Amino acid sequence: MLAECCLCPRHCGVNRLGGESGKCRVTGQTMVSSYGPHFGEEAPLVGRYGSGTIFFTYCNLRCVFCQNYDISQLGNGSAVDGEELAGMMLSLQAKGCHNINLVSPTHVVPYILEALELAASRGLYLPLVYNTGGYDSVETLKLLDGVVDIYMPDMKYSDEKTGEQLSGIKNYPQVNRAAVKEMHRQVGDLQLDEQEVAQRGLLVRHLVLPNRLAGTEAVVRFLAQEVSTNTYLNVMAQYRPCYKAFEIPELARPVNRQEFSEAIDLTHQQGLSRLDKQQISLPLRLILG
Repeated sequence: MLAECCLCPRHCGVNRLGGESGKCRVTGQTMVSSYGPHFGEEAPLVGRYGSGTIFFTYCNLRCVFCQNYDISQLGNGSAVDGEELAGMMLSLQAKGCHNINLVSPTHVVPYILEALELAASRGLYLPLVYNTGGYDSVETLKLLDGVVDIYMPDMKYSDEKTGEQLSGIKNYPQVNRAAVKEMHRQVGDLQLDEQEVAQRGLLVRHLVLPNRLAGTEAVVRFLAQEVSTNTYLNVMAQYRPCYKAFEIPELARPVNRQEFSEAIDLTHQQGLSRLDKQQISLPLRLILG
């Protein structure tokens, strides 16, 4: 898959094993920006001791408003091998984290699988979270069937032109929807233990954008009609202009109260009621001042 790279739907076809790089700008190695317990994730992932996040450098998307652009676009991070990546996973487990949360894993799946084999042989048992921007190929996802416990994709847009303008890809909605359906086929709806900590299932993120650019109505309708009305959904209001967002007038301000309230109403109208309360309450306080 790396000799003629087809890991993601971009199908760049470059020889990453030979040092070439495609749209994600990663060659034959993995880069990690940081790792550690994280308490800002969704409530079922954080629990009491945090989500064990590993932030991979670079991304297969080019979102102009990315809040982590220093990692995803500017390449902040260091190269690691399979031994080091496995060690990070085991270290997070030793710290008491509830899961291993792989952030932006799409372009480094083979290296993750290599590290997981090492870590599992040394006692790794935590649920594995695949935390993705949502531009994933079904073929690659099928390699993860039985490996990933919790899928956490973004559903960024419902309009092709918006995806091309804001993330540099023409077919985001179609690819994203096929990926989300495959994820749900593998793991089903989100399942929590007696402490309300996620063990398995699908958790979807949707960032509300100014001027309705995210196409929330079509996103939640798809989830309700083609995935499950029991989908656990995080409708996020924390958008703020970052990176190149100020170059696009429609993105050059935060989301307002009306836009976020409308997004929540649309979600309820479609019968989706499993919303992440931790993530909703904080942005509302910020918006309402």
